[in-house]
Amino acid sequence: MSSYAIISLGGKQYRVHEGERLLVDRLRADEGATVEPRVLLVGGNGTPDLAPATTVTARVVGHELGEKIRIGKYRRRTGYKKHTGHRSRLTRIEIESIGGARRAKSAAQPKAEKSAPSETKAPEPAGLPDGYASMTIAQLSEAASGWSREQIEAALEHERSGKARKGALAALESALEEKS
Repeated sequence: MSSYAIISLGGKQYRVHEGERLLVDRLRADEGATVEPRVLLVGGNGTPDLAPATTVTARVVGHELGEKIRIGKYRRRTGYKKHTGHRSRLTRIEIESIGGARRAKSAAQPKAEKSAPSETKAPEPAGLPDGYASMTIAQLSEAASGWSREQIEAALEHERSGKARKGALAALESALEEKS
């Protein structure tokens, strides 16, 4: 049995398999860009998982116009006739992978191209705590109390030179005051 996922895009839900192409409402992503829609369910490998930790990666193939829909209004004996039309703006996407293992290979290359300019701006300082890049501000403020002074200073330097998240700066500065 092949694995499938139910994803949510544009307020609609779609059941997708790897390699499948489908038309969805217009996305703001450019052609060739990768999109990670919200995953609602993953199934096909035994029991379905309603709270999946896996990701689905989709590539935008192109933007299209849907089939023309003609609308005609008519009222008898009054001479009233009105004709209008409508074409939906759609995006064709291709599901590249379901799950994190396959996604890492295909998504690693575009991220390296995008991150190259930021590496020239400010290299990451040595001594950052493990998993720091993926931490949210709430996780950071909880974990900072257990870090050494050098790790807190390295994280503070990293925040000031890069993203400058206000909550992270405040949490790191308060943790640094507690250490001194």
